[in-house]
Amino acid sequence: MKIYDVIVVGAGIAGCSSAYFLKQRGLDVLVLDRAGVAAMGGSSAAGAFVSPKIGKGSVLQSLTNEAFEFAKKFYIEHFPKYFKQTGVIRIPKDEDDAQKFLQYEEFNSSQREWIDEESLESIGIKKSFDSFLFNEAGVCDAPKLCKAFLEGIEYKQYEVESLVYEDNLWIIGNYRAKKLVLATGYENKFFDMRYMGVKGTWGSRGDYETNLDLDVSMHKQISVSANIDGIIKIGATHEKEVDVCITCNGKPLNSLFSVASTMVDTSDFKLKETFCGMRSGSKDYFPLLGSVISVSEMLEKYPKLPRGQQLKEEPQKMENLYVCNGLGGRGFVFAPMMGKMLADNIVDGKEIDKRLNPDRLFLKWCRKSKDLESYR
Repeated sequence: MKIYDVIVVGAGIAGCSSAYFLKQRGLDVLVLDRAGVAAMGGSSAAGAFVSPKIGKGSVLQSLTNEAFEFAKKFYIEHFPKYFKQTGVIRIPKDEDDAQKFLQYEEFNSSQREWIDEESLESIGIKKSFDSFLFNEAGVCDAPKLCKAFLEGIEYKQYEVESLVYEDNLWIIGNYRAKKLVLATGYENKFFDMRYMGVKGTWGSRGDYETNLDLDVSMHKQISVSANIDGIIKIGATHEKEVDVCITCNGKPLNSLFSVASTMVDTSDFKLKETFCGMRSGSKDYFPLLGSVISVSEMLEKYPKLPRGQQLKEEPQKMENLYVCNGLGGRGFVFAPMMGKMLADNIVDGKEIDKRLNPDRLFLKWCRKSKDLESYR
């Protein structure tokens, strides 16, 4: 029976990127997904914008913009067919937001320029406020890009029911591997990873056929893409932690379309296809990358952790188990940098960036989670 170096569970952008970089480092990789490549979850519904984050210089903004620079260069070099550098305009939501943009200016190093109201109107964007134009930003073709990541990598559509670690191998049905990467998004039924605080948020997207001459993408509460091959994408993230995408409520994208109509001329838009999927995010909105703590072993060894006990050593980890998750609404920004970091960690032992390492959340979870009240 074949033994792979790594099995990646999940074929969204996080799993596909992880598999790609592991393959590039010479490992024999198998990818498993129950539904297909970018067929469900956040990647299936993603507008897949690749643009910087604006703000006042927070740690998350810095990390996001590092990832943007990496992703932009990576896509241009390796997958230019599936990344269109349309430019992305960030438009203030209202007058108060427009004042904030003036404050954001000194904290944003990504290449950009101001574009005034008159210029916005000249390219078909309805009356708005002075905005940021990021010329180097753009939009990915989400499903095609994910499939391109997996070229030359073995992939099986397979629903993983159980995971067993035995004799230094991960066993999944008839498949075997030395290491396992979980890129399963908001769903986790295999291990106790509550400390990571992964939550799901619905994202919806509509692809509209149109003759509108719009060669730049934009974001103002919702995202509207440039016209690429006669299709404009309209999308947004909305409801959190609900079983059904109630925003659609049988009338897909009505509210999003109404907002889009205040931004551009939608008079000839014809809905071609609707997408809806759950995106995963962490408690602190930073992505999750690295090894997985063995919660049961840690609580057994340190039963006073929920009462504030300090750790004097690294947390006990589950052997050869890794996670790539919590990319939120910027999956196509974060995924390439995270895939490379994970491969460097697995192959070279290079330390995971502390801003991404899930260990950051463990002690706080122990001390504040209602799940552990019986320990207090």
